[in-house]
Amino acid sequence: MFLDWKQHAALVKKAFGKLGGKHPRMLQAYQALEQAAAAEALDAKTRELIALAVAVTTRCESCISVHAEAAVKAGATDSEIAGALATAISLNAGAAYTYSLRAMEAVESQRGN
Repeated sequence: MFLDWKQHAALVKKAFGKLGGKHPRMLQAYQALEQAAAAEALDAKTRELIALAVAVTTRCESCISVHAEAAVKAGATDSEIAGALATAISLNAGAAYTYSLRAMEAVESQRGN
């Protein structure tokens, strides 16, 4: 196992609270952003599936732990979670492909092509 994800999620939430105590306006703004996103057209399960996929693409372990917990609480099935993660994988592969094109262009420009 990579991490104790339940413990990690609890530690992240505690750390958020600690930072929020030192900078309450930042925490209020962050919470307002989260509430604004939740108030729109997507249901909680869909939002958490998207959040989990985005957490993977941004390589945020803290986000993974918090949104995995929230996805389960929102009723996401293992199949739905796997589908969201498969989408993240495919997008990362696409991003690697397009950035590879940029790298090739950079090499070509260095060669004067």
